[in-house]
Amino acid sequence: MYTCSDLKKGLKILIDGEPHVIAQFDFTKPGKGQALYKCKLRNMLTGALFDRTYRSGESFEPANLVERDMQYLYQDDNGYVFMDQKTYDQTTIAEEVLGDDRYFLIDNMEVKVLMFGERGIGVTLPNFVNLRVTQSDPWVKGDTAAGNNKPATVESGYTLQVPSFVEEGTLIQIDTRTGEYVTRVKE
Repeated sequence: MYTCSDLKKGLKILIDGEPHVIAQFDFTKPGKGQALYKCKLRNMLTGALFDRTYRSGESFEPANLVERDMQYLYQDDNGYVFMDQKTYDQTTIAEEVLGDDRYFLIDNMEVKVLMFGERGIGVTLPNFVNLRVTQSDPWVKGDTAAGNNKPATVESGYTLQVPSFVEEGTLIQIDTRTGEYVTRVKE
């Protein structure tokens, strides 16, 4: 069991039988009365975000989550399908639960899937992925008004800022933790 003093950003707790992660955390101690622990919680099954305030002395049940090595297979109408390479069990994760992580999935990519019981509720991606630029405005020599970066869209539909020398068809490396451009990839 966790107590209020254990609360911090990223902690996973069970509320009403569903796993939640603390997205933001703030501690306040008014002059009189008990300390307040204000949390912004994200439901890991639905992706819903809400605020809740706790007082010292409350306790929380840890969410029993397990990470399994799986392979991303494909996307269908129900979501994104992953397969355990040892047991061949498949799990589907809805698009709204994956959030922006879906832009960095590549067919047959090996990822760690966060499981709540037999249900997949999230993925841990590799830190870097290589994706090809499908749309980017050409850079005009002497155009300094826009700075050194310009928007570009990669094959998964994700849009990010890239240096002006990156052109359509270029393979680039993206940091999945920040969603930012890292470097060009030589082929």
